[in-house]
Amino acid sequence: MIPRDDPVPRPAERPALSARTMLLVSGGITLALFVLPFGGVIARPFVLLSTLAHELGHGLTGMLLGGGFRRLEMWPSGAGVTEIDLAGFGRLRQALTLAGGLVGPAVASALCFALGRTSRGARACLLGIGLLLGLVEILVVRNLFGLIFTALVAAACLLLALRGTPAAAQLALVFVAVQLALSVFSRADYLFTRVAGNPNGLFPSDVEHMARLLWLPYWFWGVLCGAFSLAVLGWGLRMYWRR
Repeated sequence: MIPRDDPVPRPAERPALSARTMLLVSGGITLALFVLPFGGVIARPFVLLSTLAHELGHGLTGMLLGGGFRRLEMWPSGAGVTEIDLAGFGRLRQALTLAGGLVGPAVASALCFALGRTSRGARACLLGIGLLLGLVEILVVRNLFGLIFTALVAAACLLLALRGTPAAAQLALVFVAVQLALSVFSRADYLFTRVAGNPNGLFPSDVEHMARLLWLPYWFWGVLCGAFSLAVLGWGLRMYWRR
């Protein structure tokens, strides 16, 4: 037998699903959640995941602008709150910190899509998320539910990154990206409300705070943040879908 210069890959070396097929499978699973009798209960953790992305968006943006990320709390209802030290922040930096939370789920989804094109990128992304959430858990999460939820998400990400098969890691990341992308639309009403609530009471919403800082109407900032979120999502999907 004459040896081949380019040996045929063993079956184990071939990906179980193409990146595009994984996106379609993730979309199919998502649609099934709307049909199943308890689909809403099953999907609830992903609503909470979008809350976590929102609050981290505030905190990480504040840190990047020179502030201090002090506290994060979240509740089973899907509400959350972030405490940031804004000493020395002018109106613009305060507004950007508020906007960071509003676009947080879209940015997280786009990054997951961009890195989820390959199994190696998916593993790296899950590992990074797990390590980040581990630090967040230790340093800033301050209520019991937030501690439990953040720990579970961090553990799941690390387990998939370190022990999961390449296909499982990639499919999980793409599925999460789809859920975060959908939350941009399903929770878009928050972009156009002046009041938000959590177990501690009712407070001005993020867009209302932005309106008070930068004078234009709250709905203008809702439209602007919504448009930015759509643009970021479009970039992430384009990165994922390209050959």
